[in-house]
Amino acid sequence: MLAPVRVGTAVEHATGDAAYVRALLAAETALVHAQESLGHAPAGAAAAVASAAADTARFDPRVLALRARSGGNPVIPLAADLTAAVAERSPEAAAHVHRGATSQDILDTAAMLVATEALRLILADLDRAATALAHTAAEHRDTPMAGRTLTQHAVPTTFGLKAAGWRSLVLDARDRLAAVRDALPVQLGGAAGTLAAFAAFAESGDPHQVSDSDGDAQEIGVRLVEAYATATGLAAPTLPWHTLRTPVADLGGALAFTAGALGKLAADVLVLSRTEIGEVSESTGGASSAMPHKANPARAVLIAAAARQVPALAGILYGALAAEDERPPGAWHAEWQPLREALRMVGGAADAAAALAEGLRVHPGRMRENLDATGGLIVSERLGAVLTARIGRAAARAAVTEGAARAAREGIHLHEALAQDPALAAVVTPDELRTLTDPSGYTGAAGLLVDRALRRRSEGTVPE
Repeated sequence: MLAPVRVGTAVEHATGDAAYVRALLAAETALVHAQESLGHAPAGAAAAVASAAADTARFDPRVLALRARSGGNPVIPLAADLTAAVAERSPEAAAHVHRGATSQDILDTAAMLVATEALRLILADLDRAATALAHTAAEHRDTPMAGRTLTQHAVPTTFGLKAAGWRSLVLDARDRLAAVRDALPVQLGGAAGTLAAFAAFAESGDPHQVSDSDGDAQEIGVRLVEAYATATGLAAPTLPWHTLRTPVADLGGALAFTAGALGKLAADVLVLSRTEIGEVSESTGGASSAMPHKANPARAVLIAAAARQVPALAGILYGALAAEDERPPGAWHAEWQPLREALRMVGGAADAAAALAEGLRVHPGRMRENLDATGGLIVSERLGAVLTARIGRAAARAAVTEGAARAAREGIHLHEALAQDPALAAVVTPDELRTLTDPSGYTGAAGLLVDRALRRRSEGTVPE
């Protein structure tokens, strides 16, 4: 109820308790599959585990959560329940459930599986937003509008350039998230990150384990990590990362960047959709409970709210980098909820951003009205540059300053005020002044910059 930005979205579903239970079961199943593929478990063991894991109704998230309080994490009761379920089908296979692993191996792997699916959904929405913004930027390549700095009119720009900037940030976010997603690793280290248990089982005389003649027993764990990565579809890490939390920190950082990138889009839409500005509006405005006339930019509001929260969540994930020993007491546990909430917030923001970009209404007429609001003062920079070449810098600055003051006093346009200056009569004509004070003629290289930006694809940079 208190998180409307992500409620009902595909990412919320993909990161829910049921999704985490499925991911935990997938991680346990994949481990047995990896062991079986190396001859460390009997043929059919993985199938028996997969069959038991498919009965997800047996693994109630609320019950697992309550039972997790005694051991500190939900993997402990889940592994016990899964073992019991497998034993009903194959006692021999049950002996291989969770064997050699620690709870963190399974929960970290499950978190990476959940993150992978959530990122798939987020990336699809970012692609939607980028596509829509590309169309907007191209359509309004040369639509002039007031550029604003420190809240005030500065010089003219184009709406196409603004939209191209939004798209550039969306693509930056997409590329960062895609790179993080492709590097998300499986976790497997055993009790303290040495993989010792897997070698111990190999040396135990278990007929289903490979013997020393098949290679150094120390290599068994390393080969198992690679097989586990293959079984899960995740990357194979160089080291177990129980207390080397780079994957989670990098994911948190990329999510924070994405929230901020989408927040820039939202911040601009919120400003430009103000009643007194009215240069853009959302396709479907949000209603007010008290004022029937309002059409609030609800999507932009929700994105802006997410943008303010995700960096704080990422801060918790960065704080967890300082994890002591070989397994951390508390730092790892502190990651779980912030990571899920960051995925959900960014997922909701990306969903809202795609809808906002696809339905954004642009009002060039209001942009022109606002450009003309200062009576030509918005192009004083241009006049200064032109007049400097003709009468010198100091004289040009004085003439434009005095002309601006006269325009304000008399309520006339800047070109009219400058035309009254006898010192300028010999160097610039009234018609030229009228042209020089037209904001639409002073947008610089905006059009070419838009063209350049639109050549960029999400997986690369601007071609030279």
